[in-house]
Amino acid sequence: MNDKYVDLHIHTSCSDGMFSPAEAVKYAKKMNLAAVSITDHDSVDGIDEALKAAEGLGVEIIPGIELSSSTRDSDGQITEMHILGYFIDYKSEKLKEILSVFRKTRLERAYEILSKLKENGVVLKDESFLENAGKKSIGRLHFAKAMINEGFVKSVQDAFQRYLAVNKPAYVPKHSMSAQEAVNLISDAQGVAVMAHPYYVHYTDKTMFKSLVDGGLKGIEAWHSKHPESAVKKFLALAEEYNLIATGGSDCHGEYKNEPPIMGRIKVPYSAVEKLKAVRNWE
Repeated sequence: MNDKYVDLHIHTSCSDGMFSPAEAVKYAKKMNLAAVSITDHDSVDGIDEALKAAEGLGVEIIPGIELSSSTRDSDGQITEMHILGYFIDYKSEKLKEILSVFRKTRLERAYEILSKLKENGVVLKDESFLENAGKKSIGRLHFAKAMINEGFVKSVQDAFQRYLAVNKPAYVPKHSMSAQEAVNLISDAQGVAVMAHPYYVHYTDKTMFKSLVDGGLKGIEAWHSKHPESAVKKFLALAEEYNLIATGGSDCHGEYKNEPPIMGRIKVPYSAVEKLKAVRNWE
């Protein structure tokens, strides 16, 4: 079992990824992954396609999601936090109802970002990426890629640093629930709630962290494509301290320009999947 690896953080074209769900599964097979989780932003629309594509390939598909949320630390500062959900009942009516609200507000936010970009001299000639936006979870990465294509910025990082990041000219906060509400929603959908890429949050507030654990958080994403080795060790120790499951994934968004997909680059052991199965809320 030690030579079986998984990638539990993959985005598809149902949110801000370049792969279709089927293409993501085929690439997972190419990378010899034993299991992958489709974790689109605030969307479960790609899971059925992924499950169908995986038939006969020997790649296990774990229904997942990445929920946008926020939390307030002990100093009163609001911090964005993403919560991953694994083995969710992705056909849950309650889940679908809440996600439909997210989709609507994301679309409204997208047009507000577009307006702000125009006010700051970034007039995109091709707005086709907004077509059918109501059917997918659209976000800032879509804008960053469009800006690159039209020569306004040189990279995704450049787009965020100049226009799209917090306190930049075209930043628009997105609708989100509290981190505890995200944990509750995943638990209600019979899933396992895991804190995504904690290094992004620069987490140091153990009071806030413990409150989420007490509230049902079951895991922490220790391995991630942007976690340095020191962070991995820190989060593995945190997982042990709080009796949490250590998970991981690449946060793959597919291939873009000359950058190959990063799926499978992070060596996450299959034992992470076994531990998730052991605590999932299915009866």
